[in-house]
Amino acid sequence: MVQLHADSLACQRGGRTVFTDVNFTLSSGQLLELRGPNGAGKSSLLRLIAGLGEAISGQITLAGGNGDLSIGQQAHYAAHQEAIKAPLTVAENLKFWGDFLGGGDMAAALAAFDLGALADYPAALLSAGQKRRLSLARLALVPRLLWLLDEPTVGLDANSLDRLTRLLRGHLSGGGLAVVATHAPLDLTADATLVLGTAR
Repeated sequence: MVQLHADSLACQRGGRTVFTDVNFTLSSGQLLELRGPNGAGKSSLLRLIAGLGEAISGQITLAGGNGDLSIGQQAHYAAHQEAIKAPLTVAENLKFWGDFLGGGDMAAALAAFDLGALADYPAALLSAGQKRRLSLARLALVPRLLWLLDEPTVGLDANSLDRLTRLLRGHLSGGGLAVVATHAPLDLTADATLVLGTAR
């Protein structure tokens, strides 16, 4: 059993308190949905979990994972900006991420978001929706225990949204954990919902 636990987290950005006293426990196979208005701290919380920011108080722990790795090293973090190198092709971008993350199933990644026909296409020429699909294909490329997804549905058409939902469902059924910030409803039942209030 793997558990991600947040205890009394508080966060500041630019000298402003974004949230305080955030607590949750997420276990293997569970999905935590983050809700709240813009500026409430959803992205800040995901960044804290990924190790890309520091809480002013409280702590985040991961029990049952790889003790030699940080939480961020055991996670896929997909933010608003696409992690894509424009001069590279779709396949070359995925190869870069596979090399960086230590492995990778190129065929699975291309199939996950129907990118096979675009494998040799320069990323610079992709549409916004295609870029989002390429960015999310990392989820299928290299297995990671924890998925941290910040508004992953933005720019996806109905077919791609269905593919993302199926990918998430498979991740959870395999014992993975996911924290997802989204305004759009997913066709998945969250095990818990954390609503962050209006920023102060």
